[in-house]
Amino acid sequence: MMSAIPVLIVVWAVVTGIFLALLAYNGTITRYEDNQVFLSGTSAVEEGRQTIIVQRVHRTQPFIRASGVLSALMTVAIVGIYTWDAWQRIHS
Repeated sequence: MMSAIPVLIVVWAVVTGIFLALLAYNGTITRYEDNQVFLSGTSAVEEGRQTIIVQRVHRTQPFIRASGVLSALMTVAIVGIYTWDAWQRIHS
């Protein structure tokens, strides 16, 4: 089972890298986002910018959640496999 650990670590690193890249992208998108309510039509340009930002954030959210959950599950699996193998070696 320990021969699978290097492969799992590489896959985990890729998934975690994707997760962190998506978080960084989401952070750069929302850097200029303001929590404003536009009550009049005078600031239509700003309202349009905010709408685009919110759409981009909503588009990336499922990917961020999926990659985060996958990274967490893989972390638990790797630690579990390593612990189980160590336990087997102690009792052998």
